Amino acid sequence: MHSLVVTFALIGVLGVGAQWLAWRLRLPAIVLMLVAGIIAGPLTGWIDPEHDFGDALGPLVSVAVALILFEGGLSLDFRGLRDAGGAVRRIILLGAPLGWITSTLACHYIAGLSWPVAAVFGGILVITGPTVVTPLLRQANLTPRPSSVLRWEAIVNDSLGALFAVLAYEFASAYSKSGDMAEAAIGVGIGIVVAAALGGAAGAGLAYSFRRAYVPEYMKVPVLLAVVLGVFAASNELLEESGLLAVTLMGAILGNARLPSIGELRRFKEHIAVLLVSGVFVILAATIDAEMLALLDWRAVLFVLAVMLIARPAAIMLSLIGTNLTTAEKGLIAWVGPRGVVAVAVSGFFGTKLASLGFEDGAAIAPLAFALVFATVVIQGFSVSAVARRLGLVSTDIPGVLIVGASNWTAQLAQALQKVDIPVLVTDKSWSNLRKLRLKDIPTWYGEILSETAEHTIDLNRFGTIIAATENESYNALVCTDFGPEFGRSHVFQLGRSKDGEDDPNALPVTLGGRKLFTSGVSHGTLESRSYSGWVFTHTRLTEEFSYEDYQARRAEGTELLADLRKDSTISFCTMSERPKANPGDMLISYTPEKTQGDTTPKAEVAQ
Repeated sequence: MHSLVVTFALIGVLGVGAQWLAWRLRLPAIVLMLVAGIIAGPLTGWIDPEHDFGDALGPLVSVAVALILFEGGLSLDFRGLRDAGGAVRRIILLGAPLGWITSTLACHYIAGLSWPVAAVFGGILVITGPTVVTPLLRQANLTPRPSSVLRWEAIVNDSLGALFAVLAYEFASAYSKSGDMAEAAIGVGIGIVVAAALGGAAGAGLAYSFRRAYVPEYMKVPVLLAVVLGVFAASNELLEESGLLAVTLMGAILGNARLPSIGELRRFKEHIAVLLVSGVFVILAATIDAEMLALLDWRAVLFVLAVMLIARPAAIMLSLIGTNLTTAEKGLIAWVGPRGVVAVAVSGFFGTKLASLGFEDGAAIAPLAFALVFATVVIQGFSVSAVARRLGLVSTDIPGVLIVGASNWTAQLAQALQKVDIPVLVTDKSWSNLRKLRLKDIPTWYGEILSETAEHTIDLNRFGTIIAATENESYNALVCTDFGPEFGRSHVFQLGRSKDGEDDPNALPVTLGGRKLFTSGVSHGTLESRSYSGWVFTHTRLTEEFSYEDYQARRAEGTELLADLRKDSTISFCTMSERPKANPGDMLISYTPEKTQGDTTPKAEVAQ
């Protein structure tokens, strides 16, 4: 027996801790969270949600799911969808509804669920989710086209699947009260109108208030959360269970309002969603008991196989007919469809609600969702690399370097990296600045790297490092701060930080920006001056006979060590606070005022 505070603490520690441990071990987070929930629940009894929370369990989960669905709606970018390729649009606009239909058929005819329950669960099964797919794509290192389609599907279908499930649940709720299909359809129509009115008004009102600065920056997030909860409660009061649809629509409207502060709002709501999804998942896993496991019989096994091998492949292959994707690419996309924690969290919520409406088979949704999620994450997660290799869809490129800022020095840097077969892309807002690089056959991208267009057209999975190398120190810091969460703080670098924020109160704080490139922290202006003075990049291979100490002794005075390229083609850049541990077989990339005997022709050596 322990206090409710201890229960909350356990849920938070287990949920977030499992996700962190999964990141460290490079394992699917959902597997570790499932194990943590089972250990804390049925095995040890540390967490007993029904006893610990009592009557508050239902409302708590409802609020959590409402915030999760709002987060999904906020991620639904209609403008980005218009910019996406034809195959992506087909798989979202046609594949998602087809997936709902095929999954619903599998739920009814194979799992034995009633039509209302099958329709709700079928909508949920459309959800794949970027939290599961994105790490899987990074691990598999797929070629660009199937990787882009899967990434987009995960982003958009995360909210579309929830929307399908909400609509199906609204119909099931209305039908359970009236028993008449036509009356139920009218009830759903009324629910959509009420939800659209409240959600639309709230979303448009918030967008107007934020754009006109009626809400100060420090209050935007609290106001946003308060309005979400208010809309959810008000919609439910006007029409039972219409609140989920209202907050989903509210999120979609706000997410497409193109607000200046939408990036910060999305980042914060992602953090909230991680906490809520982790907590709900652990709670649901802790409620697993023998009675629930008894619902998983041979039909459950057939259902999982049907969804993986028939329902999803059929929807994907039909929706991609006539696209420019190859048969191998279509097959890989059809195979990869892991469901994540959002699907389980939403399933547990709707299962309980359906059971309370009189649909007894609603209780089977949660265990079926656990079984399907576990099977898809484990089987597809561990097989996608092998399947991609068999189909010839594994990218052979090593992680590249994204350079922001076109100049004479960045042209030298790009060529030095290309010389050792490291992919590079140089971006700049000035077409004329990029001209010199294009003439040297250096890959370039014209536009604002922080724009939505860049987010939708540049495949960031191809790059492992970003270097902000413009002449504007503040802009470099902005780029590194924006991309830091995606690349990782240890993989974003910048030029021009002449002083540490902690030493100079007038400089940028150390919490902003990236790491200082080069051990001397040399500025953009100095590097440009050196590039016109004849400085060059050199490549030096270390061996048992020629050590790092020998390199230091022979290098020209003033030489700046840039990076250490290891035998496995991973690259480690030098900073003011960290220097690579160079070993025999590594290649050192340096910037020097003159060529030295250490310069080599490295392509064949790197390939060894």
